[in-house]
Amino acid sequence: MPITSDFHLHSSFSGDSSTPMEEMILKGISLGLTEICFTEHNDFAYPAFPGGDGSQFLLNTDAYLYDLIRYREKYADKIKVLFGVELGLQPQLMRQDAVYAKSYDFDFIIGSSHLCHGRDPYFPSFFEGRTQEEAYLEYFESILENIKKHSNFDVYGHLDYVVRYGPNKDQGYSYAGYREVLDQILEALIEGGKGLEVNTGGLKRGLSDLHPCTDILKRYRQLGGEIVTVGSDAHNAQSMAADFDRAGKVLLDCGFRYYTIFEKRTPEFRRI
Repeated sequence: MPITSDFHLHSSFSGDSSTPMEEMILKGISLGLTEICFTEHNDFAYPAFPGGDGSQFLLNTDAYLYDLIRYREKYADKIKVLFGVELGLQPQLMRQDAVYAKSYDFDFIIGSSHLCHGRDPYFPSFFEGRTQEEAYLEYFESILENIKKHSNFDVYGHLDYVVRYGPNKDQGYSYAGYREVLDQILEALIEGGKGLEVNTGGLKRGLSDLHPCTDILKRYRQLGGEIVTVGSDAHNAQSMAADFDRAGKVLLDCGFRYYTIFEKRTPEFRRI
């Protein structure tokens, strides 16, 4: 069966997208998707861009939910529209993130690391003055810190997000190079009943593999991990469900027979 659920989408309610929500819903219908889950960005304590006030990734959740409910009802006979959030995790925000996650009836929460000790790998300055390997290791160690502090999320998003922006991207990068910390991350996720997101968004940014890379997915499965959602990380309608055929093949090759969707924070497994 093809993958027909895109569980990582950003509309104009996210600070880095200008695409109307309805446009993305209509695109999902045209693609034959059965479910889509909007996962708008909410990052507390994101540092201000030059000239900004630091609010670019603070989600107006009430306005977002209002529109989502309207469109959910409007297109109910064509597609299921689910209410999610991509919550940017930082260790010092443990309480604030937990309160926020419990303040709304989310269907699905992605926990992500956009900031590593207050800095975003999106900016070249994150890599200055050290090797790419040192920067990648710090990023993975910060994920482990987050998992130890946070529990109110369903899957960890784009686990190796940092390689999107490294000087050499994923050239020379491998699971084996960071095996010790990655195994600790995967074991902690499994012990906590959390899943992994398979994110296809890095492919259009020049990567040769998915997020996380195939060997990480394979290791997660070897350790007993079963919960995997699939998301395009689309910020525009054209990118929705991109490379889902490839994601399905990789999951099968790694030993998965099902992918996961969430509704009311409850996982449901769909055969690939």
